[in-house]
Amino acid sequence: MDQLLHHLRHLGFTEMESKIMVELARQGSASGYEVAKRLGVSRSNVYATLQRLEQRGFLRCSPGEPAKYSVLKPEEMTRMISDQMRTSLDYVQSSMPKSEPEKPVFYNVEGDKNVFENLSRELAEAQHEIVVDVWREEAELLRNDLQQAEARGVRLLWSCDGGEGMLDQPVPWPGLPMYGTGNGRKFSLVVDRRWCMLGMRGESCATQALVTEHPVMTGLLLNHFAQELVLYELEQDMGEELESRYGHRYEELSARYWSSPSGEVDQS
Repeated sequence: MDQLLHHLRHLGFTEMESKIMVELARQGSASGYEVAKRLGVSRSNVYATLQRLEQRGFLRCSPGEPAKYSVLKPEEMTRMISDQMRTSLDYVQSSMPKSEPEKPVFYNVEGDKNVFENLSRELAEAQHEIVVDVWREEAELLRNDLQQAEARGVRLLWSCDGGEGMLDQPVPWPGLPMYGTGNGRKFSLVVDRRWCMLGMRGESCATQALVTEHPVMTGLLLNHFAQELVLYELEQDMGEELESRYGHRYEELSARYWSSPSGEVDQS
């Protein structure tokens, strides 16, 4: 009984209205006097409530002396409430003033749960394209979301690192540590060339990510992704020649730009 009254109040009925409707449903029909006597409340309150419920359409009143009230069948009542709520919800949705909330240009997300919840929401709303640059561990965690997006017709572009190719983990700028060495695995995603996330995850570091819709960041990530794929295609086509001429991971080539002042590539 308490649960039923709780849910009726949750649907917008007062405590007195809820008790009267339950009592009438139990009895089938009753006069205002009978309802007041069973509930142990004043007749004036009961009569006022009965009239209000009748005007709202939830009670029927039979002619006679005394007049007797009956409540709608449960399926009729719930259908009426559902229709009224749907009408109100539609009106609120269409009539509520709309203003775009101010969003931070960049914001941080921390922790596995928060990062992947953010990703799942954006991937579920993707309409055209998802660009994914992740390691295998993160690819497995995102597989279902990405498969669902692909099934909706979203174009999916993958780059999945495993640490095995010549292009994995390029030589860093002098003085900067190499990512992926004790600092975790980097990952990035760009959704519809509008929203992007760039983050780090691994056993030795807390999961953190930067989220933004700033066009400069999305452009940088897309350019980086395109360059990786072009280099990958070159590696597949000319791998042995590239390695024999420039060395593993192209250190000789990168040394032209990233060498320390002494002329040696800084591997710190």
